Amino acid sequence: MARSVEKIVEEIHALSSSEKEELLRALIVELDTGSDPEVDAAWLEEAQRRGKEIDDGTVQCVPASEVFERLRSSLKK
Repeated sequence: MARSVEKIVEEIHALSSSEKEELLRALIVELDTGSDPEVDAAWLEEAQRRGKEIDDGTVQCVPASEVFERLRSSLKK
């Protein structure tokens, strides 16, 4: 039977910083490998569409600093 999450968390606390880092990297790889090909294809299509709009001049890019300033201003209201 598999160990409980609580037991695993207890074991993690006993690890060194480098061992925790190694575990974290392994978990990230594990989580990233389960992507859905249809979702990946949809994101790629969307990114290509947006890139084309930028290249064609259909849309105008807004610097992040301006976006955040607008957001801060709207939150103050």
